[in-house]
Amino acid sequence: MTATTTTPSIGAAREQLALLHQELVRYSLVAWTAGNVSARAYGPDGDVMVIKPSGISYDQLTPQAMIVCDLGGQVLEGALSPSSDTAAHAYVYRHRPDVGGVVHTHSPYACSWAARNEEIPCVLTAMADEFGGPIPVGPFAIIGDESIGRGIVATLDGHRSRAVLMANHGVFTIGRDAADAVKAAVMCEDVARSVHLARALGEPVPLPQEAIDQLYARYQNVYGQQ
Repeated sequence: MTATTTTPSIGAAREQLALLHQELVRYSLVAWTAGNVSARAYGPDGDVMVIKPSGISYDQLTPQAMIVCDLGGQVLEGALSPSSDTAAHAYVYRHRPDVGGVVHTHSPYACSWAARNEEIPCVLTAMADEFGGPIPVGPFAIIGDESIGRGIVATLDGHRSRAVLMANHGVFTIGRDAADAVKAAVMCEDVARSVHLARALGEPVPLPQEAIDQLYARYQNVYGQQ
């Protein structure tokens, strides 16, 4: 994954995140106050991270409510406490300069795979298009420090997937910007549901690697408006 968009200003990132958090609600990827979206932004002294505050209702997530942190996870702007996943997001940004957005959800079908510590096999063309293969499982880690971030980076190293199922926890996705990471979270839950339903009927048939490669290349380089 390579960065293809300009890093937004802090103000633009605040506005974007207020809207993108509503997409998590719209697609039923979160419950109550769980889940978060962050964005890399540029500040006066270099890159920073803008992220959701902890434990705040989604209908209260205005641009002004968003928290600005440095890439070490220290708060620079904002009156509220940042997300409990701040250290994990910050670790990803420090170690993946190509990443402009990170999303965390507890979407139910994807979480059912995470609860089994089982990757989602690539048995659908939509998976090959979006993720270029299976969606992998990362290690179990306790919330609150960099452990989850280390697991995300290590698991996705050399992997085409922009989603990882953290064992016994939930979904983290990355993207060239925050909107791209939200799209990956939406698509992760969609394919998790489809493959779950397929397994209820029998064993899904995997796609051959050659087909996965061709589908991924077409979708990433030809599909849509160039």
